[in-house]
Amino acid sequence: MTLDDARIEKFLAGKQTVVLATVQPDGSPLATAMWLLHDPAALTMISEANTQKVRNLRRDPRVSVVADATDPIRGVALQGRAQFLPDGAERRALIERFHAKYADLKTFWRGQAMPADRVMFRIVPERVRLWGF
Repeated sequence: MTLDDARIEKFLAGKQTVVLATVQPDGSPLATAMWLLHDPAALTMISEANTQKVRNLRRDPRVSVVADATDPIRGVALQGRAQFLPDGAERRALIERFHAKYADLKTFWRGQAMPADRVMFRIVPERVRLWGF
């Protein structure tokens, strides 16, 4: 399953945040608002490495992501698996895309391109559901 539907592309291009749900050790969900990048194959996110959501992803990579709007009511929900990205050219290019989308990111990160205590992961969708389109 991919995100290459033109409706999904246009909708996600306008989103600043989505809600990421990970699986807690007891099986309950943990929902977190996240910044994102998207392309036809995956969503990409960055997080502090020592967060509960990252510990959850390392233990169980299954996730759900929801992006919605209210005027008009519509949204995208996907299920998939997170894959951590190692340092390298692809990750550096994605960091540049994050900086282009989120203008205040370097200020937030105190001048760093990406602090050392952050991890980057991609979510490859296995199931995508739309409503209101």
